[in-house]
Amino acid sequence: MSLERAKAYLLEKGLADRIIIPAQSSATVAEAAEALGCEPGMIAKTLSFLQGDRPVLILAEGSARIDNAKYRARFSCKAKMIPSELVEPLIGHAVGGVCPFGVNENVTVYLDESLKLHEIVYPAAGTDHSAVRLTIAELERACPNAEWIDVCRL
Repeated sequence: MSLERAKAYLLEKGLADRIIIPAQSSATVAEAAEALGCEPGMIAKTLSFLQGDRPVLILAEGSARIDNAKYRARFSCKAKMIPSELVEPLIGHAVGGVCPFGVNENVTVYLDESLKLHEIVYPAAGTDHSAVRLTIAELERACPNAEWIDVCRL
């Protein structure tokens, strides 16, 4: 269901042909990098947070980590990850396949500046055996309402 949802969304953006379905798992940064034959930093990991009752996704470079001080300065709250059992109901994709494509309507998506270190990035496509090969410009086109932010450290 999640792959179909992401694929339908990417089809509307003219990017569905960029979806990759590797034989190996792509659920973690390390697994995705191995399955896709790329550097871990090229994996656009999607981090899920709750800000009050509002679900938020932040796409970041695969080796980046949330910088709590930057996060607090940007959002005026502590970084609070969504508990794993609530990710799918709140976001629309299960853990291991969370991506910004075809998410629930109330989800806000941000792109971290760390992604700009790479010309090509690979976010998931709704499952733990999927990815999407995108340039940064294509990622912006796929996430037209996403704001660029700087809340990570490498």
